[in-house]
Amino acid sequence: MNSYQVAVIPGDGIGVDVTRAAWQVLEHSAAKFDFSLGGEWFPWSCEYYLEHGEMMPQDGIAMLKRFDAVLLGAVGWPDKVPDNVSLHGLLLPIRKQFDLFANVRPHRLLAGVEGPLRKGDFDILCIRENTEGEYSGAGGRIHQGTPDEVAVETSIFTRRGVERILRYGFEMARQRSGRLASVTKSNAQKYTMVMWDEVTEEIAREYPDVTVNRYHIDAIAARMVMNPETLDVIVASNLFGDILTDLGAAIQGGLGYAASANLNPQPGVPSMFEPVHGSAPDIAGQGIANPIAAIWSAALMLEHLGERDAAAAILRAVETVTAQAGNGGGLKTEQITAAVIAAI
Repeated sequence: MNSYQVAVIPGDGIGVDVTRAAWQVLEHSAAKFDFSLGGEWFPWSCEYYLEHGEMMPQDGIAMLKRFDAVLLGAVGWPDKVPDNVSLHGLLLPIRKQFDLFANVRPHRLLAGVEGPLRKGDFDILCIRENTEGEYSGAGGRIHQGTPDEVAVETSIFTRRGVERILRYGFEMARQRSGRLASVTKSNAQKYTMVMWDEVTEEIAREYPDVTVNRYHIDAIAARMVMNPETLDVIVASNLFGDILTDLGAAIQGGLGYAASANLNPQPGVPSMFEPVHGSAPDIAGQGIANPIAAIWSAALMLEHLGERDAAAAILRAVETVTAQAGNGGGLKTEQITAAVIAAI
């Protein structure tokens, strides 16, 4: 029997509700598909920050390293802790310290879910570079609070970082439809994005079976709205991927359906899985948060761990529920969770 240990970080707000729901589905799946799943829960959150002055302990990364995966709920409570503090204190350090360079987010309409578009035949896998680019954190401010204040934020693109995320994208395209969209703004950003375009062309020669289209970020944003069915695998930088995946979440019915995986394909470190949505403090603890994004993220975790049958069963169960309930159907968090478990 395969055995896995998962670090569970519910985080803030509805993160607690949806993580509890996802874990119940995982426990049921483990029993049904004959693998062992153990979880250790960590209270790292904005509440933790207010008590301890940090989002996680100084040895938090070392504590997480012994796990097979990390399941995260949501981070942030801006009325209590500034978003830049909570983000840079927990989520980004985990991504960077474990070199989780591939942020993978699937976008498609689940059965019964109505999106804002008049078409629902799209199936997009957006792959976002996750450790450098526009979110590298290089920069600073001088003369702060004076009329002469200067703020500098520098994007960092390395050939290694660009090459490996593109290569991951090509591999995913090869496994799917053989179509890849590479996203830049190289007409305006003549150094970093031109290098990205050049690396795309170099790697494309190694994948003659993959058709590559290059888009500027504004053009592909429009295409995702007007003709999403023409897209399959999208590869983009940290900032562009972040924006496009929120757009992808919108066309798939909302953030309540948006799952993600933060991956390092190499063994030895835990990858992290999380719903894309925020902590929604205004509805925290009311039991009305949609847990499907968290449950889908848990399925991505099982797929990454090698439990593909269980992962597929969870997604089939989710679609069984959405086919009956549509866009939530007024169901509460616990009701959706129970329905998914019953469908499994």
